[in-house]
Amino acid sequence: MRALLDTSVLIALLDANHIHHKLCTQWLAGTQGGWASCPITLNGCIRILSQPNYPNRLPMQTVVRGLQSAMAHQMHAFWPDEVDPLGPPGLNWDVLLRPAQITDAYLLALAVRKQACLVTLDQGIALDWVHGADSTHLKVLASSP
Repeated sequence: MRALLDTSVLIALLDANHIHHKLCTQWLAGTQGGWASCPITLNGCIRILSQPNYPNRLPMQTVVRGLQSAMAHQMHAFWPDEVDPLGPPGLNWDVLLRPAQITDAYLLALAVRKQACLVTLDQGIALDWVHGADSTHLKVLASSP
């Protein structure tokens, strides 16, 4: 199953000093189905890594080149944003509680649409945010205690 990497995972992969860099690189090295990105995850990664207040800030062009290099790998697929957030089956607006949940719910819905898995470091994503999502559609990477 292909994995849609969320912004937090992309950041950890590109930032060698990130606390979860090793966790994410080891997970990616062991995955078989390949990985995907989309405009939301790419733009988020560029925006965060190039912000002046990011601890290991990189110039925006450096981040773009790093992403372009990673995306050239044969295991990568680019997915356009093609889920209608207001249409079925999509997001379950009856259970979404905060605006901060919308992007994560959208990414999960994109993974469900593509019969893939959203891979994230965010432990706060709920499967019931998206109609039709089940445990195969979400992988939360967590460090060993």
